Amino acid sequence: MTDSILARCEQQGLRMTGPRRIIAEVLDAAEDHPDVEELHRRATAHDPGIALATVYRTVKLFEEQGILERREFGDGRARWEDAERAHHDHLINLDTGEVIEFVDPEIEALQEKIARKLGYKLAGHKLELYGVPLRAKDQGK
Repeated sequence: MTDSILARCEQQGLRMTGPRRIIAEVLDAAEDHPDVEELHRRATAHDPGIALATVYRTVKLFEEQGILERREFGDGRARWEDAERAHHDHLINLDTGEVIEFVDPEIEALQEKIARKLGYKLAGHKLELYGVPLRAKDQGK
């Protein structure tokens, strides 16, 4: 990814109001997968006048423009991430809801192999693993 969310919004000709600009900057700075309520909390730290409805409308607009991707990890909350982030997969901690990003070359190669075996060229994929942390005595099993 070379351009920021804000830069891509401007390149696509979106009207960037003050609140939209702040929301884009908050999203650019996010290292996690925030939901709308968390985005609102972070945005209002910069401008307390930003309404929750504005955040909802903004993420919907950014999604429609292909700037953001909606993610749902089974907890009933839509979360958001930059659509142009480098490819990665997700491991979701069912105890805490934490989302861990990872890349594993062996998994990538296996997915390509499976697609070829079934007569396809892989055009993309999303992998989400759900788990609970191992207790110390369970590790290595």
